[in-house]
Amino acid sequence: MKKILFPTDFSDVSKNAFLYALRLAKNINAEIITLHVYDIPQINLIDVPVQLFEIYEVTELSQFENYKHHIPMLRAIAEKHHLEHVKISNVLVQGDLITNIVKISKDDQIDYVVMGTKGATGLASTFLGSVTTKVMNETKAVVLAIPENCKYQPIKKILFTTQYKTEDIAILNKILTLAKVFHSHIDCLYVKKEESEDTQSVVEAWKKIFSSESVDFHTIESSDVEGIILKFIELHKVNLLAMHVHHRGFFERVFHVSLSKKLTFHSDIPIVALH
Repeated sequence: MKKILFPTDFSDVSKNAFLYALRLAKNINAEIITLHVYDIPQINLIDVPVQLFEIYEVTELSQFENYKHHIPMLRAIAEKHHLEHVKISNVLVQGDLITNIVKISKDDQIDYVVMGTKGATGLASTFLGSVTTKVMNETKAVVLAIPENCKYQPIKKILFTTQYKTEDIAILNKILTLAKVFHSHIDCLYVKKEESEDTQSVVEAWKKIFSSESVDFHTIESSDVEGIILKFIELHKVNLLAMHVHHRGFFERVFHVSLSKKLTFHSDIPIVALH
């Protein structure tokens, strides 16, 4: 059985993302492992070790009580959407969030990490947020980031931006695996600048490789790469953006452009990051 790790702080942003984890779990017959990480406050009470122990004990107890209170809320979300059959286990640990996510992902052979992400205005200045970005870098699992304004909708359209480089073929194959889970269509988009070399022969080769798949290939000539991508998302009603982990900087520019141009598209669709 595949495994989905769902880090949660029980915030509205996190609970909003939980439905995506549930839907994914249903489609791939996976177990969800919810993870709540807390930290012990740093208190300078070296001279009173007994009091220090009591403070730590109270902190751990309050975290446990808070944890017990919120777990039923997640199960209620599953029941509300008729997904109560999805297997869910829960982990409460003390320590650093990213360290624990990376450790559990490796030790438990996690396939997907699904997490909510919050920025000042969606993906404005923080893009996916420092925690999500570090998780993308440090775990080999597929990371599905759900922005705070995202409302669940079936994933029917996936956009993958590419320059038709050889290494992108492996990424597209991974996206295809996810697309088949959701029964969705993939659009590959290359926005080339006028001075770019001709890529028609490469595109034709890709079409042959993926001729039996639900994939369309688009090449648009423009110097406004970010603007074209955003218009494509809006025009084709894209439900999920797929990106290579190493292309985060490019996607960050895309979303900055969307805000500066005041386009209607902001950060209301999820992003999947693949190595």
